[in-house]
Amino acid sequence: MGLRKANSYSKKKVVPYTRKSKQKSKAFIKAVPPQSIVKFTMGNETAFNQGKCPFIIRMLADENVQIRSNALEAARQYVNRKLEDTFPNQYLYKVKPYPHHIQRENKMLTGAGADRMQTGMQLSFGKPIARAAILRKGELIFFIASQTPKVDKLARELLHRIKAKLPCKVKFIYQNLTVQAEENE
Repeated sequence: MGLRKANSYSKKKVVPYTRKSKQKSKAFIKAVPPQSIVKFTMGNETAFNQGKCPFIIRMLADENVQIRSNALEAARQYVNRKLEDTFPNQYLYKVKPYPHHIQRENKMLTGAGADRMQTGMQLSFGKPIARAAILRKGELIFFIASQTPKVDKLARELLHRIKAKLPCKVKFIYQNLTVQAEENE
């Protein structure tokens, strides 16, 4: 049984492939796939800076992984749409990793007779197909700060739903700054 495609790209150890240039040189990547993440910060950033968002949720990678930019964008769109529709401007949502790594694939023929047509498979380099963020265990993936407990409850539920969109195990850190401030006094 062969490996699944996703399994071959969520390697635990990978050498970053990031050199891009407009020059036509062998040392640089000539065609870079476009960035698919539209926004990295959504919501009300001024309320967070003023200390009005006491409920904080952090989603961390629980293993070394590559996360493709289209997986990050799909998760971002889902969470942002639900939060914006239900509680507009009552949260701050950030996508923390930036996909620098460019993934390559050596395209192969499939079907009848494909084995006779393929050549040059030894040490094949491949063509750029996508971007990915390389994360180590414990690195931050998503950050949500909210103003009310209702928004916090919805944000927790949404982050638990998007776990399936990500190719790694994740863990959550919940923080309530109002409770911590009361304990410190």
